[in-house]
Amino acid sequence: MTENGVYVYAFIPAGEALPADAVGVGSPPAALRLVGDGRVTAVVSDAPPQLRARRRDLMAHQELLLRLSDGGPVLPMRFGVVAPDEASICAQLAGSQAEHLATLRHLDRSVEINVKALPAQGALAAVVAEEKGVRRLREAVRRRPDYEANVRLGEAVATALSRRASEAGKKLLHELTPTARAVAAGPEVPGCALNVSFLVGRSESDAFRAAVRRFADAHRERVELRVAGPLPCYSFVSSGGPRRTAAGV
Repeated sequence: MTENGVYVYAFIPAGEALPADAVGVGSPPAALRLVGDGRVTAVVSDAPPQLRARRRDLMAHQELLLRLSDGGPVLPMRFGVVAPDEASICAQLAGSQAEHLATLRHLDRSVEINVKALPAQGALAAVVAEEKGVRRLREAVRRRPDYEANVRLGEAVATALSRRASEAGKKLLHELTPTARAVAAGPEVPGCALNVSFLVGRSESDAFRAAVRRFADAHRERVELRVAGPLPCYSFVSSGGPRRTAAGV
């Protein structure tokens, strides 16, 4: 253990082994170990000095979580969770064992897929054809072009694009929710009409992503969908684990 504390990657059921040759964050990559003597175990390493959200370490963290999930349920910590020592981790595990076990059962054989809905790019022709208000403003600008009329037209187009994306996002959410095990709204993202994560069975993730692609193709003049995953199930874990203390994260 180092004076920088103990980096916590995840909680897993006791008895699960670490993936062969798996390593943690840092340069050189930190050696992993298991901490805890109850029914839930923490996957940890020594925390590297001056930990920052570098791409190398972000990817190492996520890759380890995905490898862990190949062997069983994983309660993932987000990047940058550092505990002061192993004793504090053991105390947290002992005090929240029942909650952690329930979460592990809930996440068993599941992955997270995140979907963001944005206004469709290059959809001006569809907006003009389908939005009467935009069409009237465009015709007015053509008859008598001036600065204020162009501003009003630009605002109307932006509003229409956002509304159409929002409507498509709601429809997508309505269609996909029954196929997911759980749904979690994500934080508001500038420019996004929808940011939502779905908890999906590992064996169903390809079919789920295919359904998203079909929806995107069918509604390309209304919305652009960005899909990320399979991901560790960050959005379906409570905040009851060790606190994030790493600077710059």
